[in-house]
Amino acid sequence: MVIDPMDSALFAPGDASAQPDLLVCATLHLMSHYTTGGGCVKLAAVIERHLKALAAAPGLAPVLRATCLQLTEQWEGVVERTMPQPEKFRLLSKLMNGTRCA
Repeated sequence: MVIDPMDSALFAPGDASAQPDLLVCATLHLMSHYTTGGGCVKLAAVIERHLKALAAAPGLAPVLRATCLQLTEQWEGVVERTMPQPEKFRLLSKLMNGTRCA
């Protein structure tokens, strides 16, 4: 697997002041792929983690931190709605709806 220089810059200890900017860029990039890629739950989870990490970044402007926290909650909802339901809940749902189970 080839590591993108931008990805390695996120984890490099060198210039910590550039990390929030890179995290914003990476998150926006991921969000654009989510909208064009059909809504992959794994990608939504990565976007949520990026937003959470960005909100925790030191020195972030309060308005950007608040926006990231709100978006984290929204993406968390996307992940929860997109996750496949466990089998036992599908069975319970079928029973409650009167559908026969095979």
